[in-house]
Order: sequence, then structure tokens, then C-alpha cells
Amino acid sequence: MHRGCTFSCTPRRSQILPEKESTLDVSATVYTASTWIIPVLIAITFHEAAHAFTAWRLGDDTALQLGRVTFNPIKHVDPFGTILLPALLFLTKAPFLFGWAKPVPVAFARLRSPRRDMAIVALAGPLTNLLLALASALLLHIVGLFPDAAARWLGRTLSQSIVLNLVLAIFNMIPLPPLDGSRILLSLLPGVLARPYAKLERFGFLILLGVIFLMPLIGQQIGVNLNLFETLVAVPLAWLVPIVLQVTGIR
Repeated sequence: MHRGCTFSCTPRRSQILPEKESTLDVSATVYTASTWIIPVLIAITFHEAAHAFTAWRLGDDTALQLGRVTFNPIKHVDPFGTILLPALLFLTKAPFLFGWAKPVPVAFARLRSPRRDMAIVALAGPLTNLLLALASALLLHIVGLFPDAAARWLGRTLSQSIVLNLVLAIFNMIPLPPLDGSRILLSLLPGVLARPYAKLERFGFLILLGVIFLMPLIGQQIGVNLNLFETLVAVPLAWLVPIVLQVTGIR
């Protein structure tokens, strides 16, 4: 049984529309936090619900029996990974926010076509985040209908939502366990390669932390850029954001 979950590593400053910051640090912090809360909850809830719903429709009702086929964020929020850790990083002004949601259990053996459906279930989460990014961009068209203060808040919140959902989509497609991309790669590998690759799952979280945190620190010490997050996420993000804005008519 696979327990996949949403991981996110998001640049702290990600608004698309320009925003005038408050001169009071406390009020600015509360204001900024308020523009993150709704996008984060929607992004992780829809991501996990998409995994659960797709698995159910393809033959595995494990997540359904556990009440995970729902848009109720309480069912998907991990107290530490979704709330405490991101809040700590936010309050300490870390350059990025990192977190995860509660895993969705999927019994791949119960899927109608396990190898094919495993990839479909994994792809459902990132694809949902891409659709949410497009929806957020479309909603920017109505920002001007609101009073100035509300328009600024809504514009910033939707901008955060675009970037957050794109980061979730890109980051989770990286083929490292336990990310969704590893499930897609596993479904494509021949058996002789799939079996040893699958064994990496038990070390997946440590590998992920090493890539995100340890490798950049080592790179700084030896004078080599080992920030794979910048290469694998920031570069595609810089390419995707203008496309999303152009497709939705914002630019």
C-alpha cells in the first residue's frame, strides 16, 4: 500500500501583482499570512482529494472508506506538516515555505490495471494543481470589481495561489520518492529496474530532505551550486507563470 502525500516547497515572495507593504511588521505579517492560508488549504485539499477520487474510480476504495474523497480540508491537513512547520518557517522569515499534507492511502494492487492506474492516480494531484492555477488566474479578471482594499487582498491571494499551485504541480512531478513523479516513473520502468527503485520508498523522505536542505548547504561549503530545487522547480516555474497568465488573458 502506498501512502502518497502533497509536498510543497514554495518561494516566500511569490505575488504576481505588485503590493504595497504595511509599515507595521506585525500587521504586515498577519496580512501576508492571510493571503497564504486560503490558497494553501485549497491547494492541498484538492490535490489529495484528486488522488483519493481517482483511486476510487479506478477500483481502490481504501481512501473512500477513510473519508478522504472529500473537499473537507480537515481530512487532509497534517497538523505538523501543513500548519506548524510552514508557520514556523513563515514567522522566522525563511526564504521558502516547506510542508506536506496527510498521506492518502492507495492499495495499488486493487486498481484495475495497477501499473497504468498507479501513474494516473499520481498524475491526478499535480494536474489538479495546474487547473487551480489556471482558475486563480482567471479570477484575477474580477479583482477590479471590488473596493480598493479588498481588491489588493484578493489580487495578492490569487497571485499566491497561482504560484503555489504551479510549484505543487512541478515539485510533486520530480521523480523522487515519495513524490508523485516517482509513482509515474515506477509505472514506466521495466520490472528489473522498478523493483530496486521501489525500495527507495522507505528512504524517500530522507532523500527529499537531503536534496532540499543538505545539498545546498554542502554546495555553499565547496563553492558549487547544488540547489536542485532552483533548477528543477524555479526554472519551470519562471516558464509556466507567463504561459498561465497569457492563456487566461492576464497578459
